[in-house]
Amino acid sequence: MKNQNIVMLCQQNWNIGIATSAKNLAKEFAKNNRVLYVNMPLDMNTVLSSFGQPEVKRHLGVLKGKSDAVVQAEPNLWVLTPKVLGASINWLPVRSAFESLNRWNSKKLAASIAEAAQAVGFDSYYLLQDGIIFQGLELKRLLAPRLSIYYLRDYTIAVPYFQRHGPWVEAQLLKQADVVAVNSAYLCEYALKHNPNSFNIGQGCALEMYQADIDYEEPADMARVPHPRIVYTGYLTTIRLDIDLLVAIAKQRSDWSLVLIGPEDDVFRRSELHNLPNVFFLGNKAPTQLAPYLQHADVCINPQMVNEATVGNYPLKIDEYLAMGKSVVATATGTMEMFADYVYLAHTAQDWLDMLDRALTEGAPSPAADGIAFAKSHTWEASAKSLYDTLEQFQPAHV
Repeated sequence: MKNQNIVMLCQQNWNIGIATSAKNLAKEFAKNNRVLYVNMPLDMNTVLSSFGQPEVKRHLGVLKGKSDAVVQAEPNLWVLTPKVLGASINWLPVRSAFESLNRWNSKKLAASIAEAAQAVGFDSYYLLQDGIIFQGLELKRLLAPRLSIYYLRDYTIAVPYFQRHGPWVEAQLLKQADVVAVNSAYLCEYALKHNPNSFNIGQGCALEMYQADIDYEEPADMARVPHPRIVYTGYLTTIRLDIDLLVAIAKQRSDWSLVLIGPEDDVFRRSELHNLPNVFFLGNKAPTQLAPYLQHADVCINPQMVNEATVGNYPLKIDEYLAMGKSVVATATGTMEMFADYVYLAHTAQDWLDMLDRALTEGAPSPAADGIAFAKSHTWEASAKSLYDTLEQFQPAHV
């Protein structure tokens, strides 16, 4: 697909400071098409609770006319900060009240998108919505895009914030979409219950920063950690990670060093892990800083909880670990089965201990070069091409 216009309504703002799936997909689209990336609209609750945050300040500058709503971020790629201050409505217990105010929010957002699309010369366009965004519920009707695509990459309705209105909103978003694009077999099965035009386009990974053949200097905070080092990188949150499992591993293998790299939620900050001498919290690191930590790890892990919020998620960190040539142990899920030839998959706490022992003594279940090649086959180019090929099947007759 080339020389097309694509509007993307995204959960994470462009200037969030970290790589996201939506940003990476937008950059891939922009290689051959024109993209308008729409930041999340601002609402009153966000203004009141996060007034001092830089991103909120930037958004308020747009609302006050002090900054441009549309800026060109890269060739063929523009970013819209909507000139919208919406009502905060997720707390409303009555569905009819939520629907009424959501329509009001949606009309304002649609007007801002339409104005921006006209400004950058989009006469017609594809509309891609990145997961549950309540204001997006009315956009297909209000904007009349060439095709509407719902991009589903997380089972978001299991997250507490979305449990009141998320299930019925997402069901409607799935049903009304012309095409649903997902990144795992589990999410495809879920989406097919609502829309037969649901397709697994795979998961792209930006692995340029993870090069196993580069000799990275050992970070100073890693150098003080004794071997063997069992390393996890990512957000340390109890929604996704099994603290009890981590505590059990640290206690039963006191000669191992458990290294946790990433920001912590409140439960992690208060957890027993901070009292164990062989557990090392190294704090949050930018994506560009992670490769040296992974290279100087002995084994990398993904000790996730198995619940509705995690079971269908594509584990990007596994590709990052494999790209660095590391031995990996991870909790077994349906989605992880695709990695079974390259990763040790554990079901129980005892499995974890046994497989970590094997990873430390025998290495990975397959040659490191095979794991590297497998990880690097998961490109954004391949994911975008899969979506392009899918969209070709659903071109409207009048186009």
